[in-house]
Amino acid sequence: MKAWICLPLLALVLTGCAGKTAYRDTCGTQLDAAWHELDLAKAEGFAGTVSYSKALSLLTGAKTQQQFEAFEGCSEKAEKARFYIRESRAGR
Repeated sequence: MKAWICLPLLALVLTGCAGKTAYRDTCGTQLDAAWHELDLAKAEGFAGTVSYSKALSLLTGAKTQQQFEAFEGCSEKAEKARFYIRESRAGR
């Protein structure tokens, strides 16, 4: 009888753990690319723009979400940060 109770509970726990890794690779890749692009923008002198500041705050938030394994939100923030970095380099 205990096996019938423990087996579904174990399956539920394993499913929950597997779901957290769906965006892990995307999050890491987006963050690495965004930090690299941010460094390039800084080297080119775009560090004072509003778009650069927005990108920096988004990347900080994305890194925090990565630490707490909120990979989907991390990926979205990093992608949005990359948009603002492109805007910064375009002078907007």
